[in-house]
Amino acid sequence: MEPTRGERFEGLFRENYPRVRAYALRRAAPDAAQDAISETFLVAWRRLEDVPEDALPWLYGTARRVLANQRRSAGRSAALEERLAHSGTAAGQPDPGDHMADAELLRLAMDRLSERSREALMLVAWHGLSGARAARAAGCTKAAFARCGSTAPEPGLRPSSPSSRQYPHAIPNRRRWRQADAPAA
Repeated sequence: MEPTRGERFEGLFRENYPRVRAYALRRAAPDAAQDAISETFLVAWRRLEDVPEDALPWLYGTARRVLANQRRSAGRSAALEERLAHSGTAAGQPDPGDHMADAELLRLAMDRLSERSREALMLVAWHGLSGARAARAAGCTKAAFARCGSTAPEPGLRPSSPSSRQYPHAIPNRRRWRQADAPAA
């Protein structure tokens, strides 16, 4: 009688675990090696029909690929951590969200913007992207992106200020906004 799938895997595991473990430990730290061993036998379980009768070379090849994937993943994680550690804010300016009071004021101001204008502002001012790069991130043309950003009032402009008449594009829909909409001074 032919062994069941579970019995075949159990025999494969019992026979090859010590050698696969030794293989992984020679190539990685104990924690990483144990993860690789587990992943190797998980692949063997999933692909049990593909495992040849002489399973050890197949298991070594699988373990080698699992360990290579771990190394690539660890390298990507380390590179990401380094980029994040060095990213900071543009030109050494403090992050607007560093202080709770500033964060609350910022949230209130951002809530007054349309979703498109808020995204445009965040991409350029907060994330430091150029107009062209921000347009690509938003999935639109530079012209369409410029229209998104032009609906937000320029900082410091008030409806009664002479500069608001000089910059009508800074007023949403080219209409004057009410004093109640003006940010607090």
